[in-house]
Amino acid sequence: MSALSQDLIKWYEIHQRNLPWRHTKDPYQIWLSEVILQQTRVDQGLPYFNKFVHAFPNIHALANASQQEVLSLWQGLGYYSRGRNLHATAQIISQNYDGRFPESYQGLLQLKGIGPYTAAAIASFAFDLPHAVVDGNVYRVLSRYFGIDLAINSTSGKKTFEKIAEEILDPKQAAQHNQAMMEFGALQCKPVSPNCEVCPLQLSCVAFSEGKVQQLPVKEKKVKVRPRFFVYHVVPNQQGYLAFEKRGAGDIWEGLYQFPLVELSSEEAQVAYLAHFDAAWRSAPFKHILTHQNIKAFFIRAPFAAEKKELEHYPFEEISSLPLPRLIDKFLEQHREDLTK
Repeated sequence: MSALSQDLIKWYEIHQRNLPWRHTKDPYQIWLSEVILQQTRVDQGLPYFNKFVHAFPNIHALANASQQEVLSLWQGLGYYSRGRNLHATAQIISQNYDGRFPESYQGLLQLKGIGPYTAAAIASFAFDLPHAVVDGNVYRVLSRYFGIDLAINSTSGKKTFEKIAEEILDPKQAAQHNQAMMEFGALQCKPVSPNCEVCPLQLSCVAFSEGKVQQLPVKEKKVKVRPRFFVYHVVPNQQGYLAFEKRGAGDIWEGLYQFPLVELSSEEAQVAYLAHFDAAWRSAPFKHILTHQNIKAFFIRAPFAAEKKELEHYPFEEISSLPLPRLIDKFLEQHREDLTK
């Protein structure tokens, strides 16, 4: 087991990417990078990391910002609950811990939005504690190297891989080992078409020797995707300001702003609803894919029954300061000229 760890660390020393959060022991920056990189590629997340560090150089600065400021900066990353939890956790650490992160794995787990993966990352990278980090890259490397066909998203699979990850961890080099394991999965043992011919683990990799590289890791079937059908009303008031509403709790995009929305039960109902506004301007359909939802949306310029909605009106130049779902942002990018005429 220690030989595997040493091989990975040697590979990492040669091939590691130069990333800013790898040059610090500051738990704030390490935590920030891990939250941003959940469900986000490094090349996409790096500019956001730099923007956040510039805007909020420490935990107190982030805690003192408004949620709207945080979500505006988060815009485009998706999974907005991460941004809300980021802000809430910053406030807890700033107010209850005097701005200092707990220096134990169990202490980190008590914080809102920090689960086993993020706690292990902060514990090892910031405090050199021997806790194995297990993310998608690590699951893939372990599954292939040991030839394990347990589903990585099953309860038994997760327990098995977490146990193995702890067993192969070099406690004296926990940070280097964890970084090496994740980087190896990201760059070498990639999900599709990994370059096994130049892999330093080739001779001891079960998946390679048994021709199962493309079959591993195994995942249980995904949750059924739910279709949703939206119609947004883009209507200026007498001053030319556009109406927006704030999304409530219990659904996607909580706390973000959108044009007044009518959600229909089916595509047929959406077509019938739009038929009532045949004379109005309407956009082409926008398709927006989330993890478990496929959204088909239209934007129309037509009166909206506002008595049931709490609407706020903004001049066009102020809209960019609002935290918006990416779907709304895409519409604004494409129809900026139409809306400013």
